Amino acid sequence: MEENTTIDISAVNEKITHESAFIDLLTSEMNKAIVGQKHMVERLLIGLLGQGHILLEGVPGLAKTLAINTLAKAVKGSFSRIQFTPDLLPADVVGTLIYNIKENDFSIKKGPIFANFVLADEINRAPAKVQSALLEAMQEKQVTIGDETFILDKPFLVMATQNPVEQEGTYPLPEAQVDRFMLKTVIDYPKLNEEQLIIRQNLRSTAGEPVNPVVSLKQILSAQQTVREVYMDEKIEKYILDLIFATRYPEKYNLDQLKPLISFGASPRGSINLANASKCYAFIKRRGYVIPEDVRAVVHDVLRHRIGITYEAEAENVTSEEIINKIVNEVEVP
Repeated sequence: MEENTTIDISAVNEKITHESAFIDLLTSEMNKAIVGQKHMVERLLIGLLGQGHILLEGVPGLAKTLAINTLAKAVKGSFSRIQFTPDLLPADVVGTLIYNIKENDFSIKKGPIFANFVLADEINRAPAKVQSALLEAMQEKQVTIGDETFILDKPFLVMATQNPVEQEGTYPLPEAQVDRFMLKTVIDYPKLNEEQLIIRQNLRSTAGEPVNPVVSLKQILSAQQTVREVYMDEKIEKYILDLIFATRYPEKYNLDQLKPLISFGASPRGSINLANASKCYAFIKRRGYVIPEDVRAVVHDVLRHRIGITYEAEAENVTSEEIINKIVNEVEVP
């Protein structure tokens, strides 16, 4: 039995190494337009491979929109961009019924949600009614207009950007919607030498190298299936569950001090996404099995938007980020 497992893992490892060859190609193509931001590029790929959606948060001007646009160009898929504003309507996102006078009947006009890559720009500038229009599309991968339901094309990836909540004219996203995002990635300013390179690239008289489509949708769909074959040991599953349960019952993990700081812990969707993102990370690293470092690499992005903090935590300036750090440091690594 032991021998079979070893044979299986080495076979899976070989398959993953072969299947993940396009990752380097895709990354180098994206690097033509994006300087630095390795963390953000990796997280976009995890969202794409894990069939999840990604929320990017950062101040304006950090290449969030550019990164998503570049990914869509590097993959031969359709792309649409929705700029969220306070006066946006749900019909502007999913589409609507239009009355046709000649035919004396209603026809369906599909909205920008019908694309492989959908950029929801500044998602927290629109009110909850519009944000909720995305819910069905993100979760069920389908859209209902009138009494007709349309299945969305695969792959389907919503990449939303949001400005930090403290900024003027932003609406906090409801918990139910935030939970639909597989990852929430916080983007920081580039390093000094990277920013120097950004200035040079932008002030050149000639345009930079064009981004070419280097990966087909078929390759992406195939990779999405292969990711599921990445081997995850039972000990790693237990480690993931311990991390999730520590957000719900911190006192059981010698973290009594966190109990008054957490209003609610991660949902089962958190467990699923943490396991899925760990497999995707292993795939990106050209490995056919998950190691604890894979889980630790993605745990902040998967959990930072799934832990509710209490007023007490806010008063003490404790963030969900710090809570995750304490949990990761306390929970035993297999």
